Parts: sequence; C-alpha cells; structure tokens
Amino acid sequence: MEEWREYKLGEITNMKNGKKRPQSNGVFPVYGGNGIMDYSDSYNAENTIIVGRVGAYCGCVYKCDSKCWVSDNAISVFAKDIVDTQFLYYLMTTLDFHHHHIGGAQPLMTQDIISDFTVSIPPLSVQKLIVHVLKSLDDKIEVNRRINDNLEQQAQALFKSWFVDFEPFKDGEFVESELGMIPKGLKMDFISDVSHILETGRRPKGGVSEINFGVPSVGAENVKGIGNYDYSKTKYITEEYASSLKNGKVNGYELLIYKDGGKPGYFIPNYSIFGEGYPFEECYLNEHVFKLDFNNKGYNAFCYFYFKTDYVMNYLNAQGGKAAIPGINRQDIENLLIYSPENEFVQKFGKIVLPYIRQILFNCKESRRLAELRDTLLPRLMSGEIKIDDITL
Repeated sequence: MEEWREYKLGEITNMKNGKKRPQSNGVFPVYGGNGIMDYSDSYNAENTIIVGRVGAYCGCVYKCDSKCWVSDNAISVFAKDIVDTQFLYYLMTTLDFHHHHIGGAQPLMTQDIISDFTVSIPPLSVQKLIVHVLKSLDDKIEVNRRINDNLEQQAQALFKSWFVDFEPFKDGEFVESELGMIPKGLKMDFISDVSHILETGRRPKGGVSEINFGVPSVGAENVKGIGNYDYSKTKYITEEYASSLKNGKVNGYELLIYKDGGKPGYFIPNYSIFGEGYPFEECYLNEHVFKLDFNNKGYNAFCYFYFKTDYVMNYLNAQGGKAAIPGINRQDIENLLIYSPENEFVQKFGKIVLPYIRQILFNCKESRRLAELRDTLLPRLMSGEIKIDDITL
C-alpha cells in the first residue's frame, strides 16, 4: 500500500471568497459562517466545503453536496483531483482553524491561512475507504434525523386534525371559549386544577462554568424541541451537589419549558421532552427551565403539542415579554386553560403519539452513540494512527 504524503492545503484545493447574499428567495441554501442562513434562487458553488470567514464562527467548517450560495462571511474550498471532497471535509474538521485567524475584536480567516496548513493524505483508494467508514455512521445519523422529523410531523398533523381543525367533532355543537369556538364535548381545565408537578432546578452559586465533568445540568439553551440537544453547551454539577437537590431531576417524559432569558421585551417559549437515556441517563435542570409533569406520559406528550398552539404561544409570549428579564413564572403556566386529561380524544392521542416520542428518543440516543464513535475514529483515521484495514463495522 502506498504511503501517506504531506501537502499544504493550498496544493490540494482551490478556494474563493463568498459573495454578498442575494435578496431573492429560492431553493438553494445560503451559507454563512454559522451554516445555512437562508435560501436563494441563485447559487455560486456546488459540492463545496465552506469555512467561516468572519466573527465568532471564523474557522467553522461545513459541507454542501449540492448547489448553494456561499456568502461573503465564508470561503468556498474545492478539492483538486488528488483528494476526495468528502475525505477533505472530514480532514478539515480536525484542523484547528479557530486559533489561526487574524484580527482582534473581529477575527478574520483568509485563504492564505487555510492554504498554509500542512496535512498528510493517503492515496485516493484509501481515502475512499476511510470515507466509507465515516460516512456510513453519518448516513445512519441522518436517517435517524429524517425518521424523527417524520414522526414528529405525523404527530403534529394528528394534533392539528383533532384539536385545531376538530375533524372528529365536525357534526357536533361548538361553544365559545378563550381558544375560540371549540367542540362542546371537549372539557377544559386550568392547569392549576389538574394534578401536576411544576418545578425548576438550581445550580451552585457562582455557576457551573468551571466544572467539566459530573452530573449534567440542563439550561434553557437546550430546550429546543424533542431530539435537539447541543452537547457542546452542556454544563455540569458535582455528584455531591446533585444529591442535595430536592427538585429538578429529569425522570423522563416530563414537559420541559423554557423559563427565562433573551432580549428585553422579547420572549419566545420553547419546549422539549427527554427520556430513554437521552440526552443523559441522569441529569438535572437549572433554574432557567420548568418541568411540568402530570404523572401521565401520554398526557405529557399531548401537552408538548398543545403548548405549541397559538393560544399558549401568544399568552406566554405576552406574559414573558413584560419583565425586565424576559421570562414566565409558575402562575403564568398554571393559569393556562388546557383540554382535560379526561377527554376521550386526548387519551387516544396520547396512546397513539407516545410510541412516536419513544422512538424519537431511542433514535437520538443511537445517533449520539454513533456520533461519539465517529468523533473517536475521525482524528485517528485522518492521522493514520488507525489503519483502515483494522476497521470493521
């Protein structure tokens, strides 16, 4: 087998700076330094690697297999014939671009900086074998993501049919309510009148920014919908501190509610559900997240979709935007009207949708394991420390 050879990145790539984003709308993704920003009817690159050029995302690496527009906040990198594009992308994600920019308050990445990096690459045949191993993991992660999107869309469509369009109740009598006209047979309660637990957690004085291991402490930044968890933002508390907490432990299938944060006068509610070991086998909430638990997983699942309705979103948005530090309190949540857990169709919805959520959580847990395996293999394969012949998937 041929040996690996060293090159400067400038020897094996062509580069060009992006251009100001078009104002038109379309189907082609527009990439900036932080990924996809918008969509346009024009494109200026295809099958390209994208490197953030300016600001906080300077040095971040993305890849677009299709046609796209690369904005003036990024650089397009194209592989020459000597290197496989997907291999080059994996290789570039292992390089420390972030610490090689110019500029102070406004970091700047240049083509010259990228070009000067020295890399070692194997023959194309070996590159393709390495890509096959890594991409098989990425492809399974992507399949899981698409399945999860489909499952959530199915659940959302069923919720809309039953509790927004009221399809099962079309021939019945409707009455006026705070939600507008609703079927007379759908009983409503205030959350305060339904048996529930509503609590938040806490963290040590001085925060948890200096602790790099222990028990995960989840904040509002990771309450972004089912299956959306950014592990890079995880903070930790000590096991001793966690054992002292009486509230805020995540047991699974509770509705997690974004409690406070954001710009003055601007509050956007958001929700999530954890469980089945995702994102962690054990974790606690900090003081910026509410946990709402009706001691009924099916009803909690119903509430995840109910809380996304215009009635709840508009109410919590209005309440949360009043404070100097935007946020909602216990009373704001308990004053909400909600369809009673006694309703037949609410119970049916929970029975149908709960397996969807369970599968989403299982898929997320598997994707996390696959991502960890990929991230372990990636630098060792790129450096030649692990030989491709030693890998069996």
